[in-house]
Amino acid sequence: MKTARLAFLVSFLAVPFFPGMVLAQTDPGVQRANRGTGKTLSSAADTTNFTDFFLDGLKRFQDVESVSNSPTNNNGLGPRFNSVSCSSCHAQPTIGGSGAAMNPQFAFAGSSVAPNDTTPSFITATGPTREARFPFFFAPDGSANLSAPNGGVEDLFTVSGRSDAGSCSLPQPSFAAAQSANNIIFRIPTPVFGAGLIENLDDSTLLNNQAANENNNLGISGAFNRNGNDGTITRFGWKAQNKSLHIFAGEAYNVEMGISNELFGQDRPLPGEDQHGRGLPPNCLNLTTTGYPEDQSNPGASGPTAANAAVLDDVSAFANFMRLLAPPPTGGVVLNGLPVSATSIANGKALFSAIGCATCHNATINSTQPSTFSSVGLSKQPVNAFSDIELHHMGTGLADNVSQGGAGGDQFRTAPLWGVGQRIFLLHDGRTTDLLQAIQAHQSNGSEANQVEENFDALSPQQKQDLLNFLRSL
Repeated sequence: MKTARLAFLVSFLAVPFFPGMVLAQTDPGVQRANRGTGKTLSSAADTTNFTDFFLDGLKRFQDVESVSNSPTNNNGLGPRFNSVSCSSCHAQPTIGGSGAAMNPQFAFAGSSVAPNDTTPSFITATGPTREARFPFFFAPDGSANLSAPNGGVEDLFTVSGRSDAGSCSLPQPSFAAAQSANNIIFRIPTPVFGAGLIENLDDSTLLNNQAANENNNLGISGAFNRNGNDGTITRFGWKAQNKSLHIFAGEAYNVEMGISNELFGQDRPLPGEDQHGRGLPPNCLNLTTTGYPEDQSNPGASGPTAANAAVLDDVSAFANFMRLLAPPPTGGVVLNGLPVSATSIANGKALFSAIGCATCHNATINSTQPSTFSSVGLSKQPVNAFSDIELHHMGTGLADNVSQGGAGGDQFRTAPLWGVGQRIFLLHDGRTTDLLQAIQAHQSNGSEANQVEENFDALSPQQKQDLLNFLRSL
């Protein structure tokens, strides 16, 4: 069956055997060469000083927060958190990426960062940086109550016992019980390179692109997640649940670091405390003693343009950093210590389209709408993200049983593949570091990618190698 389905490939893309040709496919792995990732769009033709905003956001992205006496003097960590800076999660291959090879979360418990906490078993020194969610609330017997959806983030650490946290004392979530009940899922950080281009795609462009994508015989039919307030297309996060970079940053500041801000103005209890309890105890509220929101704009700041960036609240600075962060460049590939030929990468690119991968992972979406950031290249630009920004059913194998907005339990946004050549942990939960395994995980009951995965399986070993080489060039 698989061979018959790929008869057209045998004639069009057949690769003859030559001595020395690979007989089995291998993920070339993370490409270590410096490709220039992490640069700003504003470095070229910047006539409006946007570079100042990028650099200000970059600095704040790396600030290590504390409960009080924070670097920016206007916010405070906790009462629960997953990490203490944006860059600790977005670090690979540079600031703005995904999780690094060494997981900073592994060192938090028992240190001054989280002195009263223990390290969850799923957080390891060389494993992915993670957040955890319980898809369902628990029944009285400790099992998952399948009629009571949860899905909210269960922060890993607390400020309990810190010298700057006063008398606040909170327990960590019941991670061991959740694992025993098979009621826990994980997410890893999404890279934010090129995010400003994705943000600046208007709905009409995305809808026209969707119509073109639907012209396939692969069983693929995507949908968009939408904003509950104005009905427009949302695009950030694993399930495309966030409308803008501002909202994306504000939610992360509140959920991942416990810092209230002008978009999310209250300290956040865990889902169980919020929906089935009485919220946070009084001694864990307003830990900075400065009131809410902890992160706010500073209209009293003054000075030249470079200093005026300090008027912004952190969330706005984070959003500007991501908005002005350039897409990751492509680059050469090294496999087993030897450079991969341009021919192999070109063959892989052709196969990527021929077997159907590009039906969802669109190489380019043309083009962005006019932008007030036009001088730094956000206006009328192609978006070479290798994504359609659509939601797709990925089947039981990848389903996390968490709904966000209009995205159901097995639906995910097509992950942008630009930069995947230097990414360590793959898929939404970081379950693998091997591109071959990530591709194979696309096939399971109910997945829209099943036919494409079967097409991939029917390729020759050399063709598979070419496709893997191409992906690591991105």
